[in-house]
Amino acid sequence: MFGPDKCGGDYKLHFIFNHRNPINGSIQEKHSKKPSERLEDLINDKHPHLYTLVLNPDNSFEIFIDNKLVNSGTLLDDFMPAVNPPAEIEDPTDKKPEDWDEREKIPDPAAVKPEDWDDDAPAQIIDESATKPDGWLDNEQPHIADPNAQKPVDWDSEMDGEWEPPLIDNPACESAPGCGTWEPPLVNNPAFKGKWRAPLIDNPNYKGKWRPKLIPNPDYFEDKTPFKMTSVEAIGFELWSMSKDILFDNIIITEEITIAQQWAADTFQKKRQKIAKDSESVIEKLASLTVEYPILWGVYILGLGIPVVLILYFCCRPSSSNAQKKEKEDLQRQAEKKKTDEASENIEDENVDEDETGRGDQENEDEEEEEEENEKEEEQASTSEKAPEEGTRKRKVRKE
Repeated sequence: MFGPDKCGGDYKLHFIFNHRNPINGSIQEKHSKKPSERLEDLINDKHPHLYTLVLNPDNSFEIFIDNKLVNSGTLLDDFMPAVNPPAEIEDPTDKKPEDWDEREKIPDPAAVKPEDWDDDAPAQIIDESATKPDGWLDNEQPHIADPNAQKPVDWDSEMDGEWEPPLIDNPACESAPGCGTWEPPLVNNPAFKGKWRAPLIDNPNYKGKWRPKLIPNPDYFEDKTPFKMTSVEAIGFELWSMSKDILFDNIIITEEITIAQQWAADTFQKKRQKIAKDSESVIEKLASLTVEYPILWGVYILGLGIPVVLILYFCCRPSSSNAQKKEKEDLQRQAEKKKTDEASENIEDENVDEDETGRGDQENEDEEEEEEENEKEEEQASTSEKAPEEGTRKRKVRKE
């Protein structure tokens, strides 16, 4: 028998073979020692695993899990019970003599208990020097019934018994050194020595631990080649499980380890690779693909950078519709001022006929152009010294 076994909290990796007694032909199971590796994580991870047993003609064995060595030894030394029985066994008819003394130490028979030794002295006694503290409240109890407690509505006296309020610390005892009946404390008894026992000495009659004498084993044999075990005639599975999705496949028994390794590479390794690939997340797949094709870093940068640039552009750029709307509102306000004969900055009062009010936006544009020219001319007039005639001429031009 070879393979994993989980029984409750016990995890095993069995290797059991049947050994035939060369003397009487009886067959006995031989169980290998436990693996050195922990098996809990491997058995419970719900992943496929490759179990490999290698038997060598020199009686050595090796056990691998996923090509990792987890147990090794020899068929002669690392199995229970041992392949070869002992050459000698204990005589089943031998009995221990009545005068056989197995005690290494005995009480000293010459020891005598001292006269002042009191076996009944207590370990602690009352402290005679202790006095009751001042302010001790003898008439107050350390705990009193809670006056604010109320019996529950669903309390059934017949079923639950008589209700009693819970106890709380007595408020009167908070500032006092103590309440209730005062009792002196206990101290260690200097006369206490415990029960007297005689000291132990070496036993002069000690003969050691008795064991039956050894006799030749009538069933002794020596099999130096347990590797030549019984033949494998078929393969079967011993299963008892309440867990689903436990599957077995790709089983091979061969005399060439290279054939088994190639078989595992063609089946198990490919299966593990496909499972790992199918279980990868999208991010893991992208990471693996990027390692294979580094040029994808540029694609990632462009793919992430372009949306960011577009978002910033549309969120931060000035709105042309708002600017046009504001400009139109300014023109309408100036047109209203013109209609109501309100004074405008740097523009002389003029009489506007009613028949000119229908010119609309064209007049507003002309007025804005005139305002810009007026501002330029005023700046030139403030920085240069000109004759009054030039100012008059400029106003005439401005009026025209």
